[in-house]
Amino acid sequence: MTGPRRLGVARRVAVGAGADGRPLVVDGLQVDAVRESWLVEDRWWTERPLRRRYWEVVTVCGRDEVVFHDLIGGGWWRHR
Repeated sequence: MTGPRRLGVARRVAVGAGADGRPLVVDGLQVDAVRESWLVEDRWWTERPLRRRYWEVVTVCGRDEVVFHDLIGGGWWRHR
């Protein structure tokens, strides 16, 4: 028997971004459109604050992706 499974685990993703931080390429696929962008700042009162810029994009093949840039630790991540 296994324990509970975590849902919505973020995974590393290769993103090429422009000077303004907007994703231009996600996993080798050109970004056709940005649907939305938002900033999440949480746990600022703890030793492990969270600060992320999320982007909902559509790639040229029509795939909808939600990726975020970790503004504290660096790196790009994908939510599925």
